[in-house]
Amino acid sequence: MATSTPKLLYRGAAATSSTSVYYVPSATTTILTDIVIANNDLNQQSVTILINSVPLVPTVPVAAGGVVNFQFRTALNATDTIYAYATSTNVALHLSGVTIA
Repeated sequence: MATSTPKLLYRGAAATSSTSVYYVPSATTTILTDIVIANNDLNQQSVTILINSVPLVPTVPVAAGGVVNFQFRTALNATDTIYAYATSTNVALHLSGVTIA
């Protein structure tokens, strides 16, 4: 019987170039459920999040001091990778989901 476990996939500052923030381990499925983007900068910033090379959140603007929340039910297969980047490292990313092994 498969076991599902809530999991923090990534929490930290965004990079300014495409960077891997989560890799689905072998023999595992991950359900991406939430993305929270917090812009701690004094200026509007943009964020892009991709699964493998496919944009999931394509260059979304986030107001200065703003927060954007996305709720998903997106299945990721073993070896899939979530990449993310922003126009400033003052943008924080919080990704959570459920792993099924």
